[in-house]
Amino acid sequence: MARKVKPPILNLTPQQESEATNKIKRFMEDRFELKLGSFEVAEILELFTTEIAPHYYNRAIFDAQTHLKERFESIESDLWALEKP
Repeated sequence: MARKVKPPILNLTPQQESEATNKIKRFMEDRFELKLGSFEVAEILELFTTEIAPHYYNRAIFDAQTHLKERFESIESDLWALEKP
């Protein structure tokens, strides 16, 4: 049965993809003594971009929203302090 492929949350440039696959390949060899081929490494990279990256993306968006909310509240407070009686 064919698996349903999700579109990636991010798209890497060819250079970034090459660097990522090389890092995954090196990590698997160094850490687990596994020599993976290009297809296996591409599968791992696809897993990260479709299944794991969205969690980091969403967390970054949440963190940015929180930071902006706090910053806008601070600015609003500063503006109220400037108000003339």
